Amino acid sequence: MSSTRVIARLDIKGPNLVKGIHLEGLRVLGKPQDFAKYYYDSGIDELIFMDVVASLYNRNSLHDIISMTAHEIFIPLTVGGGLRTISDIKNVLRAGADKVSLNTAAIKNKKLVYEASRIFGSSTIVVAIEAIKQSNGSYLAYINNGREHTGIEVLSWAKEVEELGAGEILLTSVDKEGTGRGFDLELINLVSPAVSIPVVAHGGAGCLKHVSEAVTIGNADAVAISSLLHYEYIKSHRDIDGYEKEGNVSFLNSGKLFSSFGSVSVNDVKKQFKSEKLFVRG
Repeated sequence: MSSTRVIARLDIKGPNLVKGIHLEGLRVLGKPQDFAKYYYDSGIDELIFMDVVASLYNRNSLHDIISMTAHEIFIPLTVGGGLRTISDIKNVLRAGADKVSLNTAAIKNKKLVYEASRIFGSSTIVVAIEAIKQSNGSYLAYINNGREHTGIEVLSWAKEVEELGAGEILLTSVDKEGTGRGFDLELINLVSPAVSIPVVAHGGAGCLKHVSEAVTIGNADAVAISSLLHYEYIKSHRDIDGYEKEGNVSFLNSGKLFSSFGSVSVNDVKKQFKSEKLFVRG
């Protein structure tokens, strides 16, 4: 029986960990290395580092962060944002990443998914799908961190990326992301049964019940959590002098907390999964 993975997603802008709502309005939360080490020590199964402005500048700038993290953390590390060529992928893998996440490049150049999966192995290639629900009830895929419309239907794209050789899908509901209102279970249930590769649900977790539902109702193979874990961390680890002042730092300086999210740790999530009779690591 495969385990249900608990993954922390860390969105990075420049040197800082950031978080927004609907992938927009990014606010600085602190240093990504500190969060990553804390989650690792807490028993997280994997980490995702996403350069959230990379597609705008046609580059991924996480090499230094990846290298530092890989020397201290010994769990799978997925890196995404701005990866457009085989050379880009090779560089982040050499820096210490175990997997890469492709979205914009995958849609604009499907051949990249095919070639990368054969060069580096399917298990190394994750395709991120950023989905927005339309007024007619359908889901369309977006690129450039949820900013650019593609007209591509999510279900057909999910099936195609599996055929191209991707080993995993990171499925984000842009509508739910950062809101704390729960995962889009309809979206997850649309994609998960239609493909045989793992689907990682992301976007919307605000409490333990939401995380559990993504697996027990949505049938996701794993959950990627950001806000819910980040805000639990900064309640006791707020260090307003520890980050580089690049971006919106008003949240850290204000001392405020967010009522939309419960106080949930990695251990809490795993205990909840065990109570649901789900197999988890650790």
